[in-house]
Amino acid sequence: MTGDASEGLTHLDAAGRARMVDVGDKAVTQRRAVARALVRMAPGTAARLAAGDLPKGDALPVARVAGIMAAKRTPELIPLCHPVALASVAVDVRVDAGTGVAEVTVEATAADRTGVEMEALVAASTAALTLYDMVKAVERGVVVERVELLRKTGGARGDWERA
Repeated sequence: MTGDASEGLTHLDAAGRARMVDVGDKAVTQRRAVARALVRMAPGTAARLAAGDLPKGDALPVARVAGIMAAKRTPELIPLCHPVALASVAVDVRVDAGTGVAEVTVEATAADRTGVEMEALVAASTAALTLYDMVKAVERGVVVERVELLRKTGGARGDWERA
């Protein structure tokens, strides 16, 4: 396998070896990314989650903190990911007890040379997995799904939003 940045394979050098992309010449710009993960469970479990009535305690603040911590550690978890000077990470969890869905939404921002999409995605994933961990004593069949980038702003390629 061969390729280099001129061929569109930015994380491979000319010999096809993995490499970290050089962002040294890129301008520092404001970056923002919003990601989401859904956690599906039985409506009764979701009601207990929303009420903070789980054997392990109130899961929502724990999930929020877990998401923030995960965003800060993204370069340790994702190979070739640059450390980014995060300005903010906001984790929101909305629980719909009627449908049994908890929606985790994360917004990450930074002024840096590369984007914060991975930080937002890792945060959403980790917060969702934390919810699973906190509710598994009540229900083992919980499903984490649809971890996805919703939108991003900043950078050379500009803004993007999921249709």
